[in-house]
Amino acid sequence: MRPGPAALPKFSIIIPVKPEGEVCALSGLSQTTYPEELFEVLVAYGRQPSVQRNAAARDAKGEILYFLDDDSLVDPGFLERAASHYREPKVAAVGGPSLTPATDSPLQRAIGIAFTSPVGGGGVRTRYRKSGSARYSNDGELILCNLSFRRDIFLTHEGLDERLYPNEENELMDRLQREGHLLVHDPELAIVRSQRKSYRAYVRQMYGYGRGRGEQTLISGKLKPVSLVPSLFLIYILLLPFLAGGIFLLPLLCYLAVVAAASVAGSIAGRDLALLPRLLLVFPTLHLVYGAGVLRGLARPRYRGGKQTHWEVEIRRVKGFANSEAC
Repeated sequence: MRPGPAALPKFSIIIPVKPEGEVCALSGLSQTTYPEELFEVLVAYGRQPSVQRNAAARDAKGEILYFLDDDSLVDPGFLERAASHYREPKVAAVGGPSLTPATDSPLQRAIGIAFTSPVGGGGVRTRYRKSGSARYSNDGELILCNLSFRRDIFLTHEGLDERLYPNEENELMDRLQREGHLLVHDPELAIVRSQRKSYRAYVRQMYGYGRGRGEQTLISGKLKPVSLVPSLFLIYILLLPFLAGGIFLLPLLCYLAVVAAASVAGSIAGRDLALLPRLLLVFPTLHLVYGAGVLRGLARPRYRGGKQTHWEVEIRRVKGFANSEAC
C-alpha cells in the first residue's frame, strides 16, 4: 500500500551545472512518479560544485536534499524508494550506485568495467554496480551524483566543505558517521550516467579523484592506508630503473599479470573483444594517475594556496512544490 502524500517527505532535487550547460537529468525527472506537490527541482549554475550545492541547499524548501549531476538519469520511482529509508530517524543520508549505460562507447564501457572490478574500483566498486540489497553503509559505497541528505542535518553541519572537490561528500559523511548517524546504500536506487568520453578526460578525472582524496586526508586527519597503495606503486615504478637485480621486477610482473587477467575477464563479461586493449590501458592509468593525484593533494593542497575564488552562483527553481509543470 502506497503511503499518502501526508506521510511522504518533501524533496529538493539539486543539480549543479556549468554556466549555460545542458541539464540532461531533467528528462528523467519529467517521468518521476512522486507526487508533484512534494518535490522541487533546483539547478545551480556556477563553476564550483561544492559552493553551488551548498547555495542551493540553503535556498531549498524540502525536508530532504537529493543531489544529482547534470547527466544523472533516474528511475521514475527513485524518490519513493529514497523516502522509505528516511522512515528511520537515525538515517542522515541515502544513495545508490551510478551505472554505465550499455550504449556508451568501448572506452567508456571499459572505464565503467574498471570501476566495478576489484582490481580497479576495489572497495568502492559498489558505487558503480548493483550488488546485494539495501544496507547501512559508509562513504565508500555512496557517490554524490546520486545522494540525498536530511536538509536540517546537512545545514547544521555547514554542508559540504567548499575547500574540497571532489571528495567533499566523503568528508561530510565521515563526520556524520562519527556522530552516530546512519548512511544507507540501496543498489536499486540506481541512476544511469555515462563515463568520460575521451582518454584525456579520464586522466583528468582520476587525477582529480586522487588529489581530492589527498586533500580530504589532510582536512579530516584520518588516513585510509588503502588510498596510499596506488601512490606507493607509482613511487616503485619511478624507482625501478635505479633498482639493481631481477627480484625488483617481480612486483611489476605480478601486477601486469593481474591487470591482464582482469582485462580479459572484463572483456568477456562485457561480451566485446574491443574492450580488451582499452582495459589494458584503463587499469594502469587508474592506478598510476590516481596515485599521482593523492601525492599532489597531500603535498600541495589547493586550499593552502591562498584565498579561494568563490564564483557567483545562479539558482533557478525549474519546478516548485506548488506547480505540476514537467521538468
